[in-house]
Amino acid sequence: MQVSVESIGTLERRMEVQVPAARIEQAVDERLQRMSRTVRLKGFRPGKVPVKVVRQQFGQQVRQEVLGDVMQSSFAEAVVQEKLIPAAGPRIEPIDLAGGGGDLKYRAVFEIVPTIELAPAEQLQVERLTAEVTDADVDAMIQNLREQRPNYVSVEREARDTDRVTVDFEGSIDGVAFEGGKGENVPVVLGAGRMIADFEAGLQGVRSGEVKTIEVTFPENYQAADLAGKKAQFALTVKSVEERQLPELDDEFCKSYGIAAGGIERLREEVTDNMKRELTNALAARLKQQVMDGLLAANPLELPKSMVEIQVRDLQLDAGRRMGAQDASQLPPADGFQEPARRRVALTLLLGEIIRKAELQVDQAKVQERLQELTRQYPDSDQAMQQFRGNPQVLRQLEAMVLEGQVVDWVLERAQVSDKASSFKELMSFGT
Repeated sequence: MQVSVESIGTLERRMEVQVPAARIEQAVDERLQRMSRTVRLKGFRPGKVPVKVVRQQFGQQVRQEVLGDVMQSSFAEAVVQEKLIPAAGPRIEPIDLAGGGGDLKYRAVFEIVPTIELAPAEQLQVERLTAEVTDADVDAMIQNLREQRPNYVSVEREARDTDRVTVDFEGSIDGVAFEGGKGENVPVVLGAGRMIADFEAGLQGVRSGEVKTIEVTFPENYQAADLAGKKAQFALTVKSVEERQLPELDDEFCKSYGIAAGGIERLREEVTDNMKRELTNALAARLKQQVMDGLLAANPLELPKSMVEIQVRDLQLDAGRRMGAQDASQLPPADGFQEPARRRVALTLLLGEIIRKAELQVDQAKVQERLQELTRQYPDSDQAMQQFRGNPQVLRQLEAMVLEGQVVDWVLERAQVSDKASSFKELMSFGT
């Protein structure tokens, strides 16, 4: 097999491959022989069809299949021979399809993975946040739990923040009603931010029984594109104004959160334990991001366009599934995924190089620890454990997570790490 490679860009390569005719003919003959043992043709017993007849009937079809297979397999052999690592699949252009018994010749255009010279990990500077769960943090969390279980009592006064206002409304634009613009007995909690800001602001100060019209401007990024940025008028009828009353911190309240005995003290213990777990996870996530950011800053790469395009498409499809998109026309624009896709590709390449250089192997003990953490979330943890252990996809995902964690540990052992005090509140608001 003859191979020639030409650089047509920093990462792009054009490779021409010539496969001897003998290899093609041998592959065709072998496939026809196999077919003769299984094919059924009228006038012949099963398994007794002469190869000559099979060749007459299926020769061209088999040759086309063989040519496709040989182009794929010979490309894989050629890149190994030339010590190239393709970033994605090639674009194959036939030159000579071995007509008349000649050699197969084709051209493959593809990108290669860049050569990576890692900056010394000892030069990386990583900021590690530290924090503890304080009594004030626990108090704030319990207050939040109270706010999740409010009671509402009717009042005869003007509505204000935290009140629940129940309204009938009908919206119009230039006097014309629009789809989704009408509602009856709709509860709105003032200050919760669940309605358009102008709509909620128009309910401040209203009283039960009041009738009024407000003007609302829909946000430019409003989910209904035909309403985005437009002004609308809403005719409102206020059905009721109710004041929020928070529950007492008593046994009944504790029972509503699954604390059957022990009262508020037991609730505080449960809340504290949960917050500590959340804090541990948040600190680890923030530290991991610091390491990844440091690696990206210290190791700028030229990225294969093909890898970025694949990652953009994956992110686009994931977002579409979450949005309930039915077809490609409903997917969010690809431009919005360029930066996260580039980050993912760069980190994939850098982490892969660290794994190779450091000769890291998946720590199976840590995989089992992750598996136990995962199954503890299920009522029947033993059954969940059996199911996950029998699911190769889940195990691969856990192994990837563990190996990524091992890379982070490897970097931290060598980097310049400085501690910085933070708080539970700051860490919980990170990324929101």
